[in-house]
Parts: sequence; C-alpha cells; structure tokens
Amino acid sequence: MMNAIPKDSKIPELLSPAGNLKKLKIALEYGADAVYGGVSHFSLRNRSGKEFNFDSFKEGVEYAHKRKKKIYVTINGFPFNSQLKLLRTHIEKMAELKPDAFIIATPGVVKLARQIAPEIPLHLSTQANVLNVLDAQVFYELGVKRIIAARELSLKDAMEIKKALPDLELEIFIHGSMCFAFSGRCLISALQNGRVPNRGSCANDCRFDYEYYIRNEANDALVRFNGKEIYARNPDNGITLRLEEEEGIGTHIFNAKDLNLASHIPMILQSGAIDSLKIEGRTKSSYYAGITALAYKRALEDYAKGDFAESRYTDELETLKNRGFSEGYLIHRPYEKLNTQNHLTAISEGSYQVNAEVSEDGKSALCRHTIRPNEPKEIVSAHWDSIQNGKNDIGEIFEKNGKKYLCLFKILLVNGKELESIHSGNENAFILPFALPPFSFLRQRV
Repeated sequence: MMNAIPKDSKIPELLSPAGNLKKLKIALEYGADAVYGGVSHFSLRNRSGKEFNFDSFKEGVEYAHKRKKKIYVTINGFPFNSQLKLLRTHIEKMAELKPDAFIIATPGVVKLARQIAPEIPLHLSTQANVLNVLDAQVFYELGVKRIIAARELSLKDAMEIKKALPDLELEIFIHGSMCFAFSGRCLISALQNGRVPNRGSCANDCRFDYEYYIRNEANDALVRFNGKEIYARNPDNGITLRLEEEEGIGTHIFNAKDLNLASHIPMILQSGAIDSLKIEGRTKSSYYAGITALAYKRALEDYAKGDFAESRYTDELETLKNRGFSEGYLIHRPYEKLNTQNHLTAISEGSYQVNAEVSEDGKSALCRHTIRPNEPKEIVSAHWDSIQNGKNDIGEIFEKNGKKYLCLFKILLVNGKELESIHSGNENAFILPFALPPFSFLRQRV
C-alpha cells in the first residue's frame, strides 16, 4: 500500500469519449466525470458525429448536467473558406445547448468562438500540437482555458508549462488508439483514399495489411516478394530495418500500439501538473466506453485513499480489444522506445468476449455473442455490490471466486418467443431473470 495523495492535491477529472447517446450514458454510469463528443463534420470524428444529431446531443447535455457531470463539444475540425459561414452557424447552435466547453484546434476558430459565444470556455485540441511554454502562452492569451497537450508531450514538459502558467488547465491522453503521425496530423488516408483524417473521415490506412513488392528495372513491373523477411538499410547512418511478413497475410508497417498509462497514474498525479485525464475512442464499442471509465476511475479513487494496485486496472483493460499496449511518449521520448508499433496484427480480441449488453432499465439485454442455456456468463457492472443473488424459472445469479455470474435456464425474448440459443445480430432483447444495474455487461473469457 502506498501513501495517499496529499490533501492539498487535486484528483484530475476523468474524461471519456461519447460516440453516441448510449455510450455517453455508459461512460458516465461507469465513473467518468465528463464526456466529449460532437455533431457534424466539424467534430473530427465523422463516423461518431453522424451518430449524434442536434436533438440527441441536446439530450446528452441535459443527461450529463442532471448528474452534475460535464460535457465538452468537439469543434476541432479544420475548416475551409467555403465552410466558414456554416461553421459560424454551427457554433451558435452548439452554444445554445450550454455545454461546459468547446474543443477547438485552430487559432482562427478560437477567435471566432470567443466572438460568437464568449460565455463558453475553450479547450484547445491536441491537433494544435502544443509542446512548449511559448505556444501554451499564445493560446492562453487568446482566451483558451485548457490545453489538450500533444501526444508527444513529456510529463516533465507538462510540469514546466504548469509552472509557467498555473491557471492554464492541462489535459493529457491516458488510453486509446495512437496514430503513426505527429499528434494525429496524418496524410496517408487522404493520399490513398481521399478521406482526410484532419477533417474527420480517417480510413485507418495505417492499420491495413501491406505486402511487399520488388520493382523489376528491366520492364518496370512490380513483382511480389517471395519470402518472409526483407531488410532495408540506410547508407547514411547504417541503420538496418527488418520487415517481417506472414505468408498470405502481409505485415503492418504503420500500425501503432494502443496507449495505456494505467500503471503510471501515481506518477501523473504526483506531478501536480495535470487537470484532466482523457480516454480516446468515440468510435469504439459500448463495452470499451464502460470498462475504460471503470478501470481508470478505480485507479484514481484507489490512489486517493492509498490503495493503488496496478493489476486491478491493467487486468481489466486487457479484456478490451486492442493492438497491444504502449506507454506512448509521456514517460519516454519517442526515440527511447522500441515497443510503440505492432507489426503483427491490426487488432487483437482481448482476454474476454462480450456476450450481452444490458438495457438502461436493467430488465433485458441484447446479445453480442452466442448465449446458450446453462452456460454462466460473468456480470460486469458499475454497481457490482448492488447485485443480489437469486434463482427463478428463467435463470440464476450467483457469486463464485469473488465474481458475479448469470446463468440462463431458458432464453425468452421480450416479444414472447423462446429460443434454444441466441446469437450476435439478433436485435431482439432477451429477458433477464432479475434486473441488473443499468448498462451492465455479460462476458466470458476467451
């Protein structure tokens, strides 16, 4: 057991992604202090932006505020001249919802937002690439309340910025996907697919399987490389790179591992420099929204009371689909790390499979992976302690080895039908034997 955080220290805000209204509710239910999301192509996550319309986002703002939580609007795209009139209208409309901040990426949009909605605090997006005191000072003088630091910022540099500008809030990423680019400023997707990452429509080209070809100088033809290893050497510095390729699959030459800083929570909090801890992933699953919020909230609470145990949080985060985990660049400089890339696979399944997502009222669930009668599934919930054991004709809830399980004796749909088994893709909810806390999950180890 380590010493509790000093009484005069502040526990940072835990900020989670809200890709849609359901994920927003789940993140807040599982422990997030605030969420971020947006509407339209100005949001820098076109896919998730389409999952919100004005009315559903308004409902999300009201839902968060009713629970004394915060919500930040992403307006961090890079607009062209032809879009400025539409951008102005969009800012005006979002300001009517009275969110807790706008997240913006460019100086011009910062200035425009201050003109249109001076009452809304401004947070500077990581896309602005702030790495030093000089740039932080410029944006602070423009009226920015918080800077979401560049992914490449070190904790030491964050402390220097905080020392120079103590009233400026600093936010850092602690979990989620990383880009093979400088703070997400990628061009690969635009060049290959015409989908511009910095305007919200990334095609994730860095995750693709790539195969090697050798150019035949005689006829300028591309010939498939027949082998599993190829070496590339830089004659100027002598550095040799080996690119390995699995036959029939290819390799992943740009694919970054996912960021995971759960083990460094004590160091981050002890720095006293960080005001908000941000989780990436608006386009990820509902389960991801819940588990990341749950794991990091427990880490913060446990550290505050002097009971931090790394494996509690890292084991839970390992249940998520991921590309392997990396500490990123907050603790080590990029050139000091050799484990930030995953050249073997675009994604792994994680240690658990999600079988079902429980409804908001807790009475039914939707299947996400095959469920059969008499096969127990572990219950994951933000309110685990409130789950009571019980047994009836539909099923049973019981405890084993410190975990709660649900076992269905029969699969009854809310529409009255009974099934021998239920599979993913079936959007008919099935009845639970007893009500569970809102947005619980059923899962099994893989």
